[in-house]
Amino acid sequence: MQGTTVRRVGLLLALVTALAGPAACTSPEPAERPAPDHRAPRGSALAALRSAERATERAGSARVESTTTMGALMSMTADGTLGWRDGITGTLTITYTGGTIADTMRRLGTTSMEARYLPDAYYARMGERFAEKAGGKHWIRYGWDDLEALAGGSGAHLGDQMRSTTPNQSVELLLSSGDVRRAGRETVRGRTATHWSGTVDTAHVTDPGLKQRLTAAGVTSETVDIWVDERNLLVKKVEKARMANGLMTQTAHYDDYGVRVRAERPPRSDTGDFEDLVRQ
Repeated sequence: MQGTTVRRVGLLLALVTALAGPAACTSPEPAERPAPDHRAPRGSALAALRSAERATERAGSARVESTTTMGALMSMTADGTLGWRDGITGTLTITYTGGTIADTMRRLGTTSMEARYLPDAYYARMGERFAEKAGGKHWIRYGWDDLEALAGGSGAHLGDQMRSTTPNQSVELLLSSGDVRRAGRETVRGRTATHWSGTVDTAHVTDPGLKQRLTAAGVTSETVDIWVDERNLLVKKVEKARMANGLMTQTAHYDDYGVRVRAERPPRSDTGDFEDLVRQ
């Protein structure tokens, strides 16, 4: 495997992992919106969402399960735990189930990878076949600061996006929506939850950090649906979007809030820095 191929695979996995996060920033797919519940005026809707944002943020961690499809590019599942008290930490197991990404991973000897998030970097564990072609290293390290240099600068805000994958990010998006509405009460995996729905128009976002993330990702608007339980915790999120590679659909479930999160740094002897692997 030549350095160019190593770089291409590494960049591809970094980009896909960012999009796989439970709160990826994407462009919208026009979708049939739930009928609004007129019993929830805008003031009460925003108050309820702020309560959800605070409760979810205070919880500090959760177990995450998500499924994502992105046109013919890929379909995948991700599950594990994420924490967000002092920057994002956690471990996810990502399995590619279809599309060209799955084909690429299959040629590398595995369709699954482990992703570890630590304060200074993101780590991806590859299979044995990749290690044979990458100096015997099973892990690739992507320093958050180094991600800006990927693909000649096209990953300029990738690190920020990858670290914005916690459930309270979806609530933050809806708080920026001009048409947030309650779509009723539903049962999600045995838990009663309130369904909130809205479309975020980037031009109307007032939070500078959020607006920068959306603009950098090429987002003009985004639709978000979330389900919040009686403890004000997010239990489900659904996004649908139209991207260059086709329709993107993502569903994420959150459970076990406050769970202990483990994210050990891989052994240095078994870890290759992304740029070092390319230079080899």
